Amino acid sequence: MDLNVLRQGAHSASYFALARSMGEGASIVDFCIPCNPYFPTQEMFDRLSADLQNILKYYPSDSGTITNKLCSVLGLHPQTVAMANGSTELITWIDHLLINSSIAIPIPTFGRWTDQPLETGKRVDMFLLQERDNFTLDLEEYVRFIRARGSRVAVLCNPNNPDGNYLPRREVLRFVDELDDLDLVVVDESFVDFVDAERYPSVGPDAAIRPNVIVLKSLGKNYGLHGIRFGYLVANPALAAKVGKALPKWNLNSLAEAVVHMISDHEAEYHDSLRLLSRDRRHLTEELSRVPGLTIFPSQANFVLVKLPVGWHGVELRDYLISRHGVYIRECGNKLGMSSQFVRLVVRPRDDVDRLVDGMLSYGRYLHGGMLELADSDRERGLGAELSASEGGADLIMHPASRSTITHIPAERYTGLAAVGR
Repeated sequence: MDLNVLRQGAHSASYFALARSMGEGASIVDFCIPCNPYFPTQEMFDRLSADLQNILKYYPSDSGTITNKLCSVLGLHPQTVAMANGSTELITWIDHLLINSSIAIPIPTFGRWTDQPLETGKRVDMFLLQERDNFTLDLEEYVRFIRARGSRVAVLCNPNNPDGNYLPRREVLRFVDELDDLDLVVVDESFVDFVDAERYPSVGPDAAIRPNVIVLKSLGKNYGLHGIRFGYLVANPALAAKVGKALPKWNLNSLAEAVVHMISDHEAEYHDSLRLLSRDRRHLTEELSRVPGLTIFPSQANFVLVKLPVGWHGVELRDYLISRHGVYIRECGNKLGMSSQFVRLVVRPRDDVDRLVDGMLSYGRYLHGGMLELADSDRERGLGAELSASEGGADLIMHPASRSTITHIPAERYTGLAAVGR
């Protein structure tokens, strides 16, 4: 394959660019793009395929109609929601409409949060997360940094990309209330549906009643449909309307509309997919821990950040895995605040993880003359065993269910929030 396709720009090469480069019939296991492998179901794909001609042939409904349907599914008020062609489009409009001079953002993080405002001439105040702290964000330190820099907008990604760190909902609310004098506070929850640390991790319902808070959501990641490009924001009606009015009337495609209308019929399958991902995240971590010298950081997202052993290099490992094993990983050397000693690995099913670990071990042998091996007992445990997919399986982590459709948070959860951090 032409490895130059992996070296173009600050973001990863697309699956299609890779497939074209590798030639017809190439098999790619994608550990790079953080996408839910268990959703949509095959039944949903079959339904979409059966109606594909109409989906592609006819014009979609306007964005307001599709947004209203999404809100009815998720239990949100339409006046608090703006839906767009991917969360990246919303980041672009937030920058153009709501960021006037400066923005604070912890790094490393999703690149568009730094690149977009830099491209439009804003000052970007970067708060460096520390490896020694497992890249965990100290919110009190971050607030002090924002005050010292005089930043007018603050961003918090929860869980963060690429490290997967998650901050409890109550701490996030305390953070946004501490900064109620800023022009804007954005909480990017693109990966929040993968969190199993608490039942109601999202602060979306709380953003709707705060004057300067936007919560950003990405539907492509959790619904496993990156190609559709759809996401939304939640904010108070004035903020939501300001962004919504700037969006084109037909900014959502017919495929997105079809999926939005299917979601409510497959809610149970969606929550099953989140439980399976929780299970597979644990399994991925366990398997990676058998690679000597690898450092694995805790994650609540559908990916895991790892630091490579001494002597390994992320670019070389990425190229080796894709060219020899058909495994595509995210090397993090082009992320601000990271280096090529770090790679991000998406949570995938057991067989794919076996292929990844085999490839990493093969790379280790290539570097170290065969000295890097798994213990025989570990190999026997790690290969060939079947994980139960049943909900009651012993290795299945119970994932919080039905939170996407929660319309109201119990009143006791709001107690004292107005006074927190003021």
